[in-house]
Amino acid sequence: MNDDLQSRLNRFRFLALVSGVIGIVLCVVGAFINTQRFFISYLFGYLFWLGLALGCFAVSMIHHLTGGRWGQVTRRFQEAGFMTLPVMALLFVPIFFGLKHLYPWAQPVKVAADTILQHKHAYINPSLFIMRAIFFFIIWIVMAFLLRKWSLQQDKTTDVTPTRRLRTLSGVGIVIYALTVTFAYIDWVMSIEADWYSTMFPVIICIGQILTAYAFSIMVLTYFSKYQPISETVTTTQFHHLGNLLLTFVMFWTYISFGQLLIIWSGNLPHEISWYLHRIAGNWKVIVWFLFLFHFFLPFFSLLFRPTKQHPRTLVKLAAIVFVAHMVDVYWMIAPSFYPTGIHLSWMDFAAPIGVGGIWIAIFIYNLKGPLLIPQNDPRVEYSLAHGK
Repeated sequence: MNDDLQSRLNRFRFLALVSGVIGIVLCVVGAFINTQRFFISYLFGYLFWLGLALGCFAVSMIHHLTGGRWGQVTRRFQEAGFMTLPVMALLFVPIFFGLKHLYPWAQPVKVAADTILQHKHAYINPSLFIMRAIFFFIIWIVMAFLLRKWSLQQDKTTDVTPTRRLRTLSGVGIVIYALTVTFAYIDWVMSIEADWYSTMFPVIICIGQILTAYAFSIMVLTYFSKYQPISETVTTTQFHHLGNLLLTFVMFWTYISFGQLLIIWSGNLPHEISWYLHRIAGNWKVIVWFLFLFHFFLPFFSLLFRPTKQHPRTLVKLAAIVFVAHMVDVYWMIAPSFYPTGIHLSWMDFAAPIGVGGIWIAIFIYNLKGPLLIPQNDPRVEYSLAHGK
């Protein structure tokens, strides 16, 4: 990493850390002003950035399983992203203190008055919620450390053992990722509304996380492509491949999201429909149209054309649009459960994602400083380069 890039990253890390600290301090102040609003905003901001870390985790394993030139220039970014998980585990702790402000099953009065909550209480209760969260983070962090460890070992040897270990762990790990995220988001998001459930919802969460990780990788790669050693390696081919992957997951996310809506709406079941009724009431319709335009239609239509995917400046703009649109989508998944009549913005809705995001970005940049930005000794990458794949 050259000195110019290093100095720029140090400045970015400092600014991110300052922004994060200011955002967190504002959130603490907000907690005294309006405690419930603080926890709603914090949950939204936290889950978006955790989703990005988990998305990087999944994308890294996808690359270890499938190979491809696109992963050669983005692997270090994905590793730096999922190595934020230990810090994200610590940042999850405040949510433990806000359970009664977020979840009906944590409020004894509501549990006593609702037979559905009573039936669920054996599984979803404060003690088991905390224990499961700790369990999920332990699994994610252990797997993340192993992926990082073996990836760095691969740089130092031509032995294929680290590569085999990465591929073996990724095969099992992608299944573990899907299962743990499913149960985690049932606890953290789906249980906000006592009588709502959907078997497709966790799939939407996983696809959204992977989509956000690809969008983030494109944005970071575009910036780093101006500096060595990335500038010597990246070509329009990698951007084209990443554009194809972004298009694939935009389509997949839209397909699953629409499929969930279609099944629930056509079934005309009151418990499932209530979740959507909250999210189209009043001016929440503005968010629906925003997501349709910027989470699907614009990126989908633009990414159909080859020149768009081969032009980094255009591709990075679309990636940034998808990135921001997904942040709005996370807000739309959470806030209407508490404000079903319409949008009720608070300054904490901006302070929380800035606070958590500033810390996330500072740790992300720190994780980039040590290893080589271009992974070495990956036989699958060498094969793909030799055969022009």
